[in-house]
Amino acid sequence: MIRRPPRSTQGVSSAASDVYKRQTQDTAKAYRAACTPDFFLYDSQRELVYRGQFDASRPNNDIPVDGSALQSAVDAVLSGQPVTTEQVPSLGCNIKWKSGQEPDYFPT
Repeated sequence: MIRRPPRSTQGVSSAASDVYKRQTQDTAKAYRAACTPDFFLYDSQRELVYRGQFDASRPNNDIPVDGSALQSAVDAVLSGQPVTTEQVPSLGCNIKWKSGQEPDYFPT
């Protein structure tokens, strides 16, 4: 079952430096974020319909940055269709958890 983010995260700045580095790191934990960038897309019912990569580009793979994976999911939601895009996990830098703030889902 996909969990909804707590209502307390609504209206929180989406700037990565704010979300991932705030003192308690509560927003990153609420979304169970693991790395940056980590994209989450919710439908109008606040159900998580996509969590994954922006696109297939990676350093040195010669695939252009185009946002196609996330864009396909957004297009589906906006047209009222189910998200059928293969959801490939994001690949990036792991979140640097502050000492004592490591979440239970983070391997130690």
